[in-house]
Amino acid sequence: MNWFISASNMNQFFLKHVSKLIAEVLKLIINRSAMMSSARIAFITSVFFIIIAFSSCEKKNTPTPPPPPTPPNPIDTPVNPQVDPTLAPTIGFFMDDWEPKNFTVPSSFTSASLPTGVTSTVTIDRSIVVTKIPRSIAGNNANIWMTQMVTEPSLIDHLTTLHPHIIRFPGGSISDIFFWNSPVNTPPADAPANLVQANGSTAAAGYWFGTNTANWTCSVDSYYSMLQQTNNKGMITVNYGYARYGTGTNPATRAAHVAADWVRYDNGRTKYWEVGNENFGDWEAGYRINIANNQDGQPEYLSGLLYGQHFKVFADSMRKAAQDIGKNIFIGAVMSESAPQGWWTPTATNWNTGLFTGAGTSPDFYIVHNYYTPYQTNASADIILATPESVTQTMMNYVKQSLTNGGIAHKPVILGEYNIFSVGSKQQVSNVNGLHGVMVIGEALKNKIGMTGRWDLSNGWDNGNDHGMFNSGDEPDGVPRWNPRPVYYYMYFFEKMLGDRLVHSASTASSIVSYASSFTSGETGVALVNKSSSAATVQVVVNNFKKGSSFYYYKLNGGSDNGEFSRNVLVNGNASSYASGGPSGYKTISPYKTSAADGIVVSVPARGAVYLVIEKK
Repeated sequence: MNWFISASNMNQFFLKHVSKLIAEVLKLIINRSAMMSSARIAFITSVFFIIIAFSSCEKKNTPTPPPPPTPPNPIDTPVNPQVDPTLAPTIGFFMDDWEPKNFTVPSSFTSASLPTGVTSTVTIDRSIVVTKIPRSIAGNNANIWMTQMVTEPSLIDHLTTLHPHIIRFPGGSISDIFFWNSPVNTPPADAPANLVQANGSTAAAGYWFGTNTANWTCSVDSYYSMLQQTNNKGMITVNYGYARYGTGTNPATRAAHVAADWVRYDNGRTKYWEVGNENFGDWEAGYRINIANNQDGQPEYLSGLLYGQHFKVFADSMRKAAQDIGKNIFIGAVMSESAPQGWWTPTATNWNTGLFTGAGTSPDFYIVHNYYTPYQTNASADIILATPESVTQTMMNYVKQSLTNGGIAHKPVILGEYNIFSVGSKQQVSNVNGLHGVMVIGEALKNKIGMTGRWDLSNGWDNGNDHGMFNSGDEPDGVPRWNPRPVYYYMYFFEKMLGDRLVHSASTASSIVSYASSFTSGETGVALVNKSSSAATVQVVVNNFKKGSSFYYYKLNGGSDNGEFSRNVLVNGNASSYASGGPSGYKTISPYKTSAADGIVVSVPARGAVYLVIEKK
């Protein structure tokens, strides 16, 4: 039995019995009033009114209002965990050496306040992983006219610091006239002194030799030494052109054996190999040959079908060589990157379909090149910066559809060369091209490309129409040799603040492009690129992430020289002491640090970038 009586029940019990008592008293008064004295009647009346007064003092049972709801605690907000997506076949084995990345909180920094007046918002969902980031995503191209490299301490220091991970060699078109093991100026006996040009004329072959130790060129051994000293890996393009212009009884087999000999000499130092360079192009050696000198019945003009058939000969010889020395290599085939145009040659127009038929499943990966902007035009900054997003996606859609149409399973795809073709305003050596390079890397990740190789480390000034990342020594205005161009700094700080997984991000402004990433150590990073000619104040919102107390960032932007194509880049306000490039002390520049208590907001300079990392809680 429950003996507990609530206050409300007790009041009800009391009133019930008091009511009975009052009724009895009234009855008694009425029945006996004649017999009672006036004093007794007065006493009873007083008791009656006391009871009435007492009963009227009952406290009403007003329900206690519920407490106001407690606002949600951000600390308790559920965070959806990251789930890595299935590995994209277009990345494939380029992810084999993936490594987790941990962010080290800077020991020194410059405090910065939170800007006001937000103009756009970038929203990141840290739980949506687009792809893990392959280490090969920001490779580069060496060539054999940029000295022996190992003799250049400044260059070696910059390459070690940047660490592009993969550096391709011996170059582009030179690959098809390069004899890696022949004595200097002594090509094989079956390599003709003159080669047929696209228009049918002939010209001196101009062969290059991998044994040349002259200071102006780079030998094969110096290339290997450079890789070892800078802790990078190689990618080698073997001479396919020799399979066409060779005058022996079986030139394809002969050229394949030369390539296989290089694989043996390499002895496992290089994992990735390519057969030829842009061989669909009429500018490549072997595109057109003198059929009178050919002994195995090859046609005058190269086709994708013939290249594919020859590719299998190369691949068989090279794989056999690797197997003989107990190594494993991957061999790539040249592919066209875009839909045929009306002015293309028949070779280029039918290249991909012929390649797939001739090579079948033999290639391990496919190589495309892209120079993004219209050929040899004086393009504006707006035109240049509009290309990475649209061109990269269009290219990869075409490549994948071509593979599907050819009945070929999707395999790794690399962007073996990229840059811009814009000329006339020093676009190629400008701050704008630095931004373009960062966007190409970001878009390559979004489109699941396995490797990129920027063209190139060094080239030639040509009044600023110079693809080189470094000044080769001929830049005017007293700029020292190997001084890095703006793109170097954009790449260095981008990779410094880039995690190991690309995660989803979106911007409310089309002029602000974002590439967000996560670190295995828990932080979130984002690169913000401002394509506009006006500065922007960008708010960053990160979902499925418990942010810490602070965020760190670097701010990069061009100088005031050369109109919209500044040859300079400033890093957190630090400028170059020369007429071009960036600050010499870039490795020790402290990041800005701002409290994240009131949100994450940064000012992104016009035609500039901000690379930031947000602490975890």
